[in-house]
Amino acid sequence: MPARGRCVSRVARVSIPNLITLARILLVPVVIWAITSGEMRIAFLLFFAAGASDAVDGFLAKRFGMATELGAYLDPLADKLLLVSIFIALGARGELPSWIVIAVVSRDILIVTAIVLSWLMGRPVSIKPFAVSKVNTLAQILLAGTVLGGLAFAIDVSMLRTVLVWLVAASTLVSLGAYLDAWLRHMSQYEPTNSRRGLPRTDSRNSKPWR
Repeated sequence: MPARGRCVSRVARVSIPNLITLARILLVPVVIWAITSGEMRIAFLLFFAAGASDAVDGFLAKRFGMATELGAYLDPLADKLLLVSIFIALGARGELPSWIVIAVVSRDILIVTAIVLSWLMGRPVSIKPFAVSKVNTLAQILLAGTVLGGLAFAIDVSMLRTVLVWLVAASTLVSLGAYLDAWLRHMSQYEPTNSRRGLPRTDSRNSKPWR
């Protein structure tokens, strides 16, 4: 019985960061409502709260050994859902150029499509964030926070917004190129060329995992 109690306690502790992450996902429709309704202060505060919760669940997972495989997938998914939703909502209101919204959303769609395709083909790929992708994410966070903060408190952030828009654009293109290059190299390892016929071989038993 004591051993069972320790097991239950451990499961409960491990689930705390995941619960925080799930709460962050549930904030997404609320943030969209706030932006589309013109409640910018609420949107900014929710955005700030989401960022704080991200730091909290990351601290709990690392400091107290609560990291789980589910959390490893949920955490970046929650961040991406929030950022993409904010970009789309701000773009719909004309607060962000439509082309930067399209670029950000298209990048994520292409990356997700490539990952799903590799799974469907039986060649799963493990995507690890590149340094440029971290720069891209940071730039997106700064741009979203700057625009929301400027609207919430009536501050002129046009110059900073322009700089961040171009930083997001540049890092989006570079990170997309880096991911697609790594994905193509990974997929090509499963299709060695037949030296006599010049045709792809279907036997992938000797293929090496992507690193």
